[in-house]
Amino acid sequence: MLYTQEHQELQRSVKKFVETEINPHVDAWEDAEIFPAHELFKKMGDAGFLGINKPQAYGGMGLDYSYQLAFVEALGDVRCGGVPMAIGVQTDMATPALARFGSDELRREFLAPTIAGDLVCSIGVSEPGAGSDVASIKTFAKKDGDDYVITGSKMWITSGTQSDWICLLVNTSEGAPHKNKTLICVPMKSKGVSVAKKLKKLGMWSSDTAQLYFDEVRVPQRYRIGEEGMGFTYQMQQFQEERLFAAAQWTALDRILRETIDYTRERQAFGQSILDNQYVHFRLAELKTEIETLRALVHDAAAKLVAGEDVTLLASMAKLKVGRLGREVADGCLQFWGGMGYVWESNVSRLMRDIRLSSIGGGADEVMLGIISKYMGTLPRKA
Repeated sequence: MLYTQEHQELQRSVKKFVETEINPHVDAWEDAEIFPAHELFKKMGDAGFLGINKPQAYGGMGLDYSYQLAFVEALGDVRCGGVPMAIGVQTDMATPALARFGSDELRREFLAPTIAGDLVCSIGVSEPGAGSDVASIKTFAKKDGDDYVITGSKMWITSGTQSDWICLLVNTSEGAPHKNKTLICVPMKSKGVSVAKKLKKLGMWSSDTAQLYFDEVRVPQRYRIGEEGMGFTYQMQQFQEERLFAAAQWTALDRILRETIDYTRERQAFGQSILDNQYVHFRLAELKTEIETLRALVHDAAAKLVAGEDVTLLASMAKLKVGRLGREVADGCLQFWGGMGYVWESNVSRLMRDIRLSSIGGGADEVMLGIISKYMGTLPRKA
């Protein structure tokens, strides 16, 4: 995919925003294990960054996905993973189905203020007993008059202690697990919604993550996104954009690689720079080649998405690759930083902690491998 001058100008604007509004605060947000989502997202909404490929009728720019990809890639300059992840929930994980299938009334009430940065949103799929196996979720919404009454719990909810509404996947019937689910917009201030606890994680510290309970939460049926029973399908479609968002963070890997080159060029040992050792610059060359391979895969998938093609296979491959390559880049680069890389505050050790989630969230590596195998026709036949 070739970026135009407009793509490049967008990236320059995003990078400037990151440099002035995010990176100066990252260390403090990491220490606090939370960032001020309402404050930051309002600034991003004012700048037009939260609705790049969303409909203009609801405050978006109405651009195609290539511009959203350019935006996400520019977020690789953020010196942590937690803030970009929360931004991704706002733009690529909790809102695509609403933008595509929601009623005009629903989009005016939830999508427009989310694009403006006036509301913070979350995506609610995983549960304590259902992570990668989305079909096995237990949270249920029963009809009562014109309302749904929701009971259940959700786990690993990004921005869960701050969000104003959540795009919630629930069961709405006892039917087949792929045809009995519905996506519903649920205001977090609704009676019966409670934050069970804020979770302490290995990485992504600047992003607050919560477990939520829903105790007979009543919301109007008009808060349903699209058709009842189509939630599983809608969520699978949302997953493709979520997985491309994760894979587009190849730019964070490239940033750490560049920082490692600079550090090893300056660091002296045994009378020469670390970078002058053949093993070091050869290994960095290998990692750069792998990063470029991932970049090409992401851009190929994005180009096909813009063309209206099914990108499930390529998005799954890219998601698999970023998680595995991310661990390889973080570990390889940290080794060349030596003791300085092992300290908690270093960018490379932060990447090592943050990137580990890429092989778990949004579908574990094993799920990606299953999808790829299905498209390859290599899954074992059922008896």
